[in-house]
Amino acid sequence: MATQPSEPIIGINDLPMSFHVKYLGHELARGLWGIKHTRRPVDNLVTSAKNLPQNEILPLVTIEVSKEGLKMRPLTKKKQDKEQEIFFKVDTISYGVQDVIYTRVFCMIIVKEGDTKGIAPFHCHAFVCESRNQARQITYALAAAFQEYGRKVKDENKNNPDGIKKKFAIDLRSPEELEGALDDETEA
Repeated sequence: MATQPSEPIIGINDLPMSFHVKYLGHELARGLWGIKHTRRPVDNLVTSAKNLPQNEILPLVTIEVSKEGLKMRPLTKKKQDKEQEIFFKVDTISYGVQDVIYTRVFCMIIVKEGDTKGIAPFHCHAFVCESRNQARQITYALAAAFQEYGRKVKDENKNNPDGIKKKFAIDLRSPEELEGALDDETEA
């Protein structure tokens, strides 16, 4: 009898995958990747959400992870709201992780494109999921998109050895493993 894998196995053929989540919002991040750069933004966003007036709720959104990136749109039937769709291309997502403390939170760091003179280029976006498992599934779905993107970049780099190498990261460690490793991360 085969045993069930302890982690969700999501591959490129499983994409696109959609999830209904609450959008916590976004804040500036101080770096490109690493739990140390999502910690403060997530803490601030969760605190803000906890202090919302009683009659105000976090916006419900659908996020769809595909091999091209992550699309976020309001969960509504109104046509004008559907036009508020935001798309983060996979090459602008530098990091994605299930939060260490708030294990129902998935967060990612987005690198702003274009001229960023005087503007911080890193933004941490955070989502409250229905469960810890859903946050994990989103992380694995994004990992599958990164894996496909990495394969494409590797092929491009073979064909253009003098080109700029692109880098990105997804952290598939469990929140417990991340918490243990948090002390080991440096500000290098």
